[in-house]
Amino acid sequence: MHLSYQWSPDGADRTADTSPLHHPLMNLLQAVRSSGSIAMAAKALGLSYRHVWGELKRWEGVLGQDLIVWEKGQPARLTELANKLLWAERQAQARLAPQISTLQAELEKTFALAFDSKSQVLALYASHDDALVQLREHAASQGLHLDIRFCGSVDAIRALNEGRCTVAGFHAPVRPEANSFMARTLAPLMQTGRHKLISFAVRSQGLMVRPGNPLQLAGWEDLLRPGLRFVNRCLGTGTRLLLDDWLHSSGTAASCLAGYTQEESSHAAVAAAIAAGQADTGLGIEAAARAQDLDFVPLLTERYWLVCLRDALPSTPVQQLMALLASPAWQAPLGNLAGYQVPPDIGQVQSLRQSLPWW
Repeated sequence: MHLSYQWSPDGADRTADTSPLHHPLMNLLQAVRSSGSIAMAAKALGLSYRHVWGELKRWEGVLGQDLIVWEKGQPARLTELANKLLWAERQAQARLAPQISTLQAELEKTFALAFDSKSQVLALYASHDDALVQLREHAASQGLHLDIRFCGSVDAIRALNEGRCTVAGFHAPVRPEANSFMARTLAPLMQTGRHKLISFAVRSQGLMVRPGNPLQLAGWEDLLRPGLRFVNRCLGTGTRLLLDDWLHSSGTAASCLAGYTQEESSHAAVAAAIAAGQADTGLGIEAAARAQDLDFVPLLTERYWLVCLRDALPSTPVQQLMALLASPAWQAPLGNLAGYQVPPDIGQVQSLRQSLPWW
């Protein structure tokens, strides 16, 4: 397995909704499956029919197995092996999305500083979020390079407190209960007067389900149906806290939820597991569900917060970040992201006590 990357100084080749890692064979197979025709696949990829046909035949020779069901007069179909390859690659990309994003941020920061030593760099540890990925690209075009490390909400705030980053990102329900499991977990990590909240986004959390919602899942209680296969998030993530909070408040043991111990590292990885048929549902954000062509059952609305220490608030990178968040140039793409809303106070400092009444 060999990995490579592309460098595009003007950002012209960047797309926010795809991984920076690609493989030509996977692109060919996906195009054939989507179009049902070698000719249409070639057109969609901007390649010749002869090239696509030749490449598919070459890969069949390399693998020693057929990839396409070659039936004259019939639409082109992928073999079982080709479908397995596509799903395996799709799930691997989803599982590695946080690490790929971190590597991408590190490379961009290094190149940015090499060309302009005056570039502002802001270290940010955060719960994985699709909007943050887009924000990193937008901020880079404005001379602010977000050195993002994706991790769980708990680990992100701990990294802030230990001085490993300047800003942390976490999420919590819009109206969190003061005695909730989430409150008891996050409250000890932040202090009024020492930590400052910055409004970032409002987003939907819910159940990601297969197209058409064949099991007709509608709420938390449906997770306890016999035979339902659930896929969970890792310990320390905000989404895992939401689930554990519901289990605790409803008096339900975790062992009652089939799949509680099956964990994935990101919303995208949960969605990929469901799309691959390895699970029936899992908690996540709507944007991740739509990216995998899944349906979405909203359960709650939550705030995604950025938090920094009071002493860092006047610094140039933090002030530049706040200005970017408040700009129409950022709010437009944020509002177009599935399941996201632009809060009226975006980019503004909010009271910790009033926004999160856990003290």
